[in-house]
Amino acid sequence: MDELIRRRVYGADHDDPDPGPRPGHLYRELVAGPLDGLLLDVTGWSEEWLRDGAALATEIGSHGPGGHAWYGPRPGDPEHWDWSGDTP
Repeated sequence: MDELIRRRVYGADHDDPDPGPRPGHLYRELVAGPLDGLLLDVTGWSEEWLRDGAALATEIGSHGPGGHAWYGPRPGDPEHWDWSGDTP
């Protein structure tokens, strides 16, 4: 758990004094792409959402502001979500 405490959560404000994970929440680690290394809070997500992955808003993807990065569960390791590309 100490490793997770030092990690930044996707969507946390840059000026948040504690941008790390919160107790009682569930997270997936984003791997590769523009959001590599961030944690995604999936607390309360349905099984379908967890299975399908998500298009996450990001300004640092290949489409710039307004773009999205696609991440989904890694086969055999659903705790890690791999990047599969960017979309406008």
